[in-house]
Amino acid sequence: MMKPNLGIFAIKGVVWNPHSPLKKVEVDMLADTGSTYTVLPESLLFSLGVTPIRIIRLRLADGRVIERPLGEVGIELESFKATATPVVFGEGEVALLGSVTLEQLGLAPDPVTKRLKSVEALLM
Repeated sequence: MMKPNLGIFAIKGVVWNPHSPLKKVEVDMLADTGSTYTVLPESLLFSLGVTPIRIIRLRLADGRVIERPLGEVGIELESFKATATPVVFGEGEVALLGSVTLEQLGLAPDPVTKRLKSVEALLM
Protein backbone atom coordinates (compact mmCIF):
# COMPACT_ATOMS: atom_id res chain seq x y z
CA MET A 1 0.00 0.00 0.00
CA MET A 2 1.32 3.45 -0.96
CA LYS A 3 1.70 6.09 1.72
CA PRO A 4 -0.02 9.41 0.97
CA ASN A 5 2.32 12.27 0.09
CA LEU A 6 1.74 14.78 2.88
CA GLY A 7 3.78 17.43 1.05
CA ILE A 8 1.34 17.82 -1.84
CA PHE A 9 -2.03 19.58 -1.52
CA ALA A 10 -4.34 21.80 -3.57
CA ILE A 11 -4.23 25.60 -3.51
CA LYS A 12 -6.17 28.20 -5.50
CA GLY A 13 -4.23 30.89 -7.29
CA VAL A 14 -4.74 33.61 -9.86
CA VAL A 15 -2.41 33.91 -12.87
CA TRP A 16 -2.02 36.43 -15.69
CA ASN A 17 0.27 37.45 -18.51
CA PRO A 18 2.64 40.07 -17.06
CA HIS A 19 2.58 41.91 -20.42
CA SER A 20 -1.25 42.20 -20.43
CA PRO A 21 -2.37 41.87 -16.80
CA LEU A 22 -6.05 42.73 -17.28
CA LYS A 23 -7.12 39.13 -18.04
CA LYS A 24 -6.69 36.98 -14.94
CA VAL A 25 -7.60 33.31 -14.50
CA GLU A 26 -8.21 31.37 -11.29
CA VAL A 27 -6.32 28.07 -11.22
CA ASP A 28 -6.36 25.07 -8.89
CA MET A 29 -2.74 23.99 -8.37
CA LEU A 30 -0.96 21.30 -6.43
CA ALA A 31 1.71 22.74 -4.13
CA ASP A 32 4.68 20.48 -4.90
CA THR A 33 8.09 21.20 -3.39
CA GLY A 34 9.49 18.40 -5.56
CA SER A 35 8.92 20.55 -8.64
CA THR A 36 11.47 23.30 -9.25
CA TYR A 37 9.22 25.40 -11.49
CA THR A 38 5.52 26.12 -11.53
CA VAL A 39 3.81 24.17 -14.32
CA LEU A 40 0.59 25.28 -16.02
CA PRO A 41 -1.25 23.71 -18.96
CA GLU A 42 0.09 25.13 -22.21
CA SER A 43 -3.51 25.66 -23.41
CA LEU A 44 -4.09 28.02 -20.45
CA LEU A 45 -0.81 29.86 -21.05
CA PHE A 46 -1.53 30.30 -24.77
CA SER A 47 -5.06 31.57 -23.94
CA LEU A 48 -3.43 34.27 -21.79
CA GLY A 49 -0.99 35.17 -24.57
CA VAL A 50 2.05 33.93 -22.63
CA THR A 51 4.92 33.12 -24.98
CA PRO A 52 7.96 30.92 -24.32
CA ILE A 53 11.23 32.71 -23.64
CA ARG A 54 13.43 29.60 -23.83
CA ILE A 55 13.47 25.81 -23.74
CA ILE A 56 14.60 24.08 -20.53
CA ARG A 57 15.58 20.53 -19.65
CA LEU A 58 13.60 18.91 -16.85
CA ARG A 59 14.13 15.62 -15.02
CA LEU A 60 10.94 13.70 -14.29
CA ALA A 61 10.29 11.56 -11.21
CA ASP A 62 10.92 8.40 -13.26
CA GLY A 63 14.40 9.67 -14.24
CA ARG A 64 13.59 10.66 -17.83
CA VAL A 65 14.78 14.06 -19.07
CA ILE A 66 12.45 16.11 -21.26
CA GLU A 67 12.56 19.57 -22.82
CA ARG A 68 9.68 22.02 -22.41
CA PRO A 69 9.12 25.73 -23.09
CA LEU A 70 9.50 28.17 -20.19
CA GLY A 71 7.72 31.52 -19.94
CA GLU A 72 6.62 33.93 -17.22
CA VAL A 73 3.30 34.66 -15.53
CA GLY A 74 2.11 36.95 -12.79
CA ILE A 75 0.72 35.01 -9.85
CA GLU A 76 -1.25 35.69 -6.67
CA LEU A 77 -1.71 33.17 -3.87
CA GLU A 78 -3.89 34.41 -1.04
CA SER A 79 -2.51 37.93 -0.40
CA PHE A 80 0.97 37.20 -1.82
CA LYS A 81 1.71 38.45 -5.34
CA ALA A 82 4.58 38.24 -7.84
CA THR A 83 4.44 40.27 -11.03
CA ALA A 84 6.50 37.63 -12.86
CA THR A 85 7.53 34.06 -12.03
CA PRO A 86 8.91 31.33 -14.30
CA VAL A 87 6.35 28.82 -15.60
CA VAL A 88 6.75 25.62 -17.60
CA PHE A 89 4.32 24.99 -20.46
CA GLY A 90 2.85 21.70 -19.27
CA GLU A 91 1.29 18.91 -21.27
CA GLY A 92 -2.18 17.93 -20.11
CA GLU A 93 -4.21 19.70 -17.45
CA VAL A 94 -2.02 19.35 -14.34
CA ALA A 95 -1.04 22.60 -12.61
CA LEU A 96 1.86 22.47 -10.13
CA LEU A 97 3.06 25.24 -7.84
CA GLY A 98 6.84 24.83 -7.79
CA SER A 99 9.51 25.74 -5.27
CA VAL A 100 10.91 28.75 -7.20
CA THR A 101 7.54 30.52 -7.06
CA LEU A 102 7.03 29.54 -3.42
CA GLU A 103 10.44 30.92 -2.45
CA GLN A 104 9.87 34.04 -4.52
CA LEU A 105 6.65 34.71 -2.58
CA GLY A 106 8.21 33.85 0.79
CA LEU A 107 5.86 30.90 1.28
CA ALA A 108 6.23 27.27 2.28
CA PRO A 109 3.69 24.46 2.32
CA ASP A 110 2.54 23.31 5.76
CA PRO A 111 1.73 19.60 5.33
CA VAL A 112 -0.18 19.44 8.63
CA THR A 113 -2.66 22.25 7.91
CA LYS A 114 -2.45 21.76 4.12
CA ARG A 115 -2.04 25.51 3.64
CA LEU A 116 0.76 27.84 2.65
CA LYS A 117 2.51 29.75 5.40
CA SER A 118 4.74 32.79 5.33
CA VAL A 119 8.41 32.09 6.03
CA GLU A 120 11.46 34.26 6.62
CA ALA A 121 13.79 34.77 3.70
CA LEU A 122 17.53 34.46 4.16
CA LEU A 123 19.88 37.40 3.60
CA MET A 124 23.40 36.34 4.49
